[in-house]
Amino acid sequence: MKLYLDPGHGGSDPGAIGNGLREKDIALDIALKIRSILTNQYENVQVKMSRTGDTSKSLSQRTNEANSWDADFYLSIHCNAFNGSAKGYEDYIHTSLADSSTTAKYQDIIHAEVIKVNQLQDRGQKKANFHVLRESAMPALLTENGFIDNAQDAALMKQSSWRQKVAQGHANGIEKAFSLIKKQNDDSKTDAVYKVIAGAFKSRENADERVTFLRSKGIDSFVVTLSISGETWYRVQAGAFSNRENAEKRLEEVKRTGIEDAYILTESTSGNSNS
Repeated sequence: MKLYLDPGHGGSDPGAIGNGLREKDIALDIALKIRSILTNQYENVQVKMSRTGDTSKSLSQRTNEANSWDADFYLSIHCNAFNGSAKGYEDYIHTSLADSSTTAKYQDIIHAEVIKVNQLQDRGQKKANFHVLRESAMPALLTENGFIDNAQDAALMKQSSWRQKVAQGHANGIEKAFSLIKKQNDDSKTDAVYKVIAGAFKSRENADERVTFLRSKGIDSFVVTLSISGETWYRVQAGAFSNRENAEKRLEEVKRTGIEDAYILTESTSGNSNS
């Protein structure tokens, strides 16, 4: 299955702005997390992203790229805005499509899975004449993941754990829509998770800078807050894998960016961990 994954806006176009957030950043973070879930956990999935960093790209460039790559599905990730008064989640397919179309069936499945986990008001399934829906040659869906100018929705958007849930909801929907098969790995008996740690900081700002740097290199990462001996630390995590070999590959990617102090943290499902 070939997924063209399109985080909206980027570069000189911030998208919607509100509550100290920019749509382009939220959309990119969710999309990177979707890519990570799909490529790490499922067989025979290829993901091409319109952007993996804060870069500008026209709508035509995005759909032309998806069409020339012959993608099976076009998924565009966005956030909404409406004077702070509206809130919730909605998604769109093109206005020309019947409710019985394949695209509409994909929308039904993905909408249901995202709503299960995103803690947002369900604003329903909609249709619109957006460029990415109209000009894509394959089934296409655009999701609006909350209203960035609504304080309640924005409070959720600020949480990395919430963005991870939203990404998982999208991935669950794609799994069902396209009958994806989960990977089997030799490490399944160990019940271990291998986390790639790309730094730990006492300053949240320094941790956020490290995340921004890694994302500029196309490496998905996020900040985990933890307490050690009564002190708050901010750990930068650049992936979690059930397969040690995959974790080592990610570690090498991180180290090639110049971050030499990165390491793998092994955690068992029972809660014990070893570095």
